[in-house]
Amino acid sequence: MSAFGKRGAMTHGAKPAFGVARPMHGDSAPLSPGGPLTGGLQFPPIDSGALPGAGSDPFAGMPSFDDPIAVDEDQVELPKHADAMARLAIREASSGDAGRSRVEGFEASIHKIKEQVLPRLLERVDPEAAASLSKDELAEEFRPIIGEVLAELRITLNRREQFALEKVLVDELLGLGPLEELLGDPLITDIMVNGPDQTYVERKGKLELAKINFRDEEHLFQIAQRIVSKVGRRVDQTTPLADARLLDGSRVNVIVPPLSLRGTAISIRKFSSKPITLDMMARSGSMSEQMATMLKIAGASRFNVVISGGTGSGKTTMLNALSKMIDPGERVITIEDAAELRLQQPHWLPLETRPANLEGQGAISIRDLVVNALRMRPDRIILGEIRGPECFDMLAAMNTGHDGSMCTLHSNSPREALARMENMVMMSDIKVPKEAISKQIADSVDLIVQVKRLRDGSRRVTSVTEVLGMEGPVIITQELFKFEYQAEDTEGKIIGEYVSSGLRPYTIEKARMFGFDQPLLEACL
Repeated sequence: MSAFGKRGAMTHGAKPAFGVARPMHGDSAPLSPGGPLTGGLQFPPIDSGALPGAGSDPFAGMPSFDDPIAVDEDQVELPKHADAMARLAIREASSGDAGRSRVEGFEASIHKIKEQVLPRLLERVDPEAAASLSKDELAEEFRPIIGEVLAELRITLNRREQFALEKVLVDELLGLGPLEELLGDPLITDIMVNGPDQTYVERKGKLELAKINFRDEEHLFQIAQRIVSKVGRRVDQTTPLADARLLDGSRVNVIVPPLSLRGTAISIRKFSSKPITLDMMARSGSMSEQMATMLKIAGASRFNVVISGGTGSGKTTMLNALSKMIDPGERVITIEDAAELRLQQPHWLPLETRPANLEGQGAISIRDLVVNALRMRPDRIILGEIRGPECFDMLAAMNTGHDGSMCTLHSNSPREALARMENMVMMSDIKVPKEAISKQIADSVDLIVQVKRLRDGSRRVTSVTEVLGMEGPVIITQELFKFEYQAEDTEGKIIGEYVSSGLRPYTIEKARMFGFDQPLLEACL
């Protein structure tokens, strides 16, 4: 197996011919026709009359247990541990390979022409006037000017090449340059720029090298500044970190030198333009139908839900899907560092934090926004992610009349999520005993949904767990659903099963207030 699960050759060198066994001893004498067989020599010629079925003895002509046996190595099924060790050896041998993004073929020729045309084009264009036009309008204005520049350079292009050149030039002046091509690909979910010479993308959960590159570090840095300036942020050597978003809601993180040693690094998390629902997730195998039904009831019955998982596991997607079940008559306020939630409700007000200015003043944190949101008459408060002292205020909101509030956090399991919430509350300046913190968490949180990105790239709901209450100093939970790993197919796809624990849900009393007690019971049992 190769490093990424594709089957490759298991042996090196030439294979022995089919039906030929290697001698067992090196000092054997040559065969003489009709002579005795010396130990370790090749098989003697087989008499056709001695084949099975030709004589009275059905075992005539079959090799004895003492004879060497010829084996075709392609037909040998190696033990699973041998296959795994072969994969480790291949991965170790290839771990030092360096990736470098390269533009080849038609795209490479267009980019070469762009480098010649762009300086002359900028001499003929007013940047302020160009910035006021849309991309389509700018392309119309550019067409005759590009023709003049090409004539000066004595470059002849066909119609396809002209349109490609126009698009590249417009993307360079108004868009995000080489990134526009990747942003327009619906199969790409993540874009990771590691300096001007290396860009990776994620397609269907797998990372691959993108065929784009930037002119130099200055070109990449200009694009990074263009991204963050559109949302009122800035990035430079004094502020080398920035969170931003694109117009379509995609989340962007930028880090520049001196913190990034390989040049400006841009990480873009794209979001689907089409809203994803729980039914769509169930059909794609991310959860079972019973789990989808249970989560629909949780959203409609105003359960306090915590979505736990790792980076890129689908926490925000799950939160957006759950928001579909919120009553349209409820007022929902979302609070995030960089606004990326796209709730599917009419009465929705998004709030976003603000970093400090050059003097280090004017910063507005998530905690400030949570405190302020309590004065805005919300029915539900949704936090994009909790990672610090704001956890205390979120628990207070859940416990003081804002049922149905939701949040996400980074954690590997529901039990670790509870421990992380305890630690985050203890990070605040509020001095509360640990027992009181655990009691507040147990009283506030109804459900923990654990999502995970598996090694084959698929994103699945691996656990749905209820928080029951306290038993001594310990928070008691019960798991309603879980994903059980079974096997892995030849293509590296993970095979598993969603299993219900068959337990009566503790939250059934809350669902009864909304008339969903019977459907919830049927989904869980």
